Amino acid sequence: MTGLTRFHKTLFLSVLAAGVLVALPERACAQVVIPKIPGVEPASNPREVAASLEILAILTVLTLAPAILIMTTSFTRIIVVLSLLRQALATQQLPPNQVLISLALFMTFVVMGPTWKKVNDTALAPYMSGNIKDAKAAFDVGIVPVRDFMINQTRPEDIRLFMEFSKITITEKTTYREVPTTVLMPAFMISELKTSFEMGFRLYLPFLVIDMVISSVLISMGMLMLPPVLISLPFKLLLFVLADGWHLVVGSLMASFM
Repeated sequence: MTGLTRFHKTLFLSVLAAGVLVALPERACAQVVIPKIPGVEPASNPREVAASLEILAILTVLTLAPAILIMTTSFTRIIVVLSLLRQALATQQLPPNQVLISLALFMTFVVMGPTWKKVNDTALAPYMSGNIKDAKAAFDVGIVPVRDFMINQTRPEDIRLFMEFSKITITEKTTYREVPTTVLMPAFMISELKTSFEMGFRLYLPFLVIDMVISSVLISMGMLMLPPVLISLPFKLLLFVLADGWHLVVGSLMASFM
C-alpha cells in the first residue's frame, strides 16, 4: 500500500512539473535574453563580409598546413630515408621520432628556401603590398615555383599514370605546364617514395654486411644462443661514426634535390 501511495505521489509531481513547463514558455520566452559577444558586430557592408571570409580561408589553410608541407616539399623523402637509416642501425627508437622529425623539418626549410623565396617575391609580397589585388591571381603566380620544384623531382611515368586515371588526354605536345596540380601532387609523392626507398636500400647494404659477418662468426664459434644484433650494434655505430655518417647522409639528401 505504501508503495502504491509513493507511485501516486511521483505520478502527480511529474504531471504537475510537465504542466508548469508547458505553461512557462509563453511568458518566459519573452524574458530570455541572448548574451552579446563583446567585439563581434554584424557586418554592415560586403567588404566586412569579404574580410571575414578571408580570415576563415587563412584558418583553413593553417589547418591543412601539415598536409601541404608533406605533399609539396622535400619532407617526405627526408623523413623516410632517416627512418630507414634508424632501422638499418637497429637502434630501436634512437634517435627519437621528435629528433628525426625536427631534423627533417629544418632540412626541408633549407632545401625549400629558394623556392619559398620566389613565392614570396612574386606572389605573397606583391599581394600584401596591394600590387596584386586578386587572391586567386596571387595564388596562380605563387604556385608556379612550387610546381617547378615538384616537376623537377617527379618521374614522367608517375605523371602519366595519374593523368590516365584522371581521364586527361595526353599528346606529344602536352607539356608539364598543362599538368593539373591535383595530378602533379600525388605523382610527386610516389616519385619521392621511390627515390627515398632507393636511397634507403643503399644505406642498408653496409650494415647488412656487418650483420652477416657477425652471424657467421657466432655460428662458427658455436654461440647460437647469442643474438647477432646485440654484437653487431656496436660495430655498426663504430662504422657510422668513423665514416661521419650523419654528415654524409644529410649532405647526400640535400644534394639529391639540386
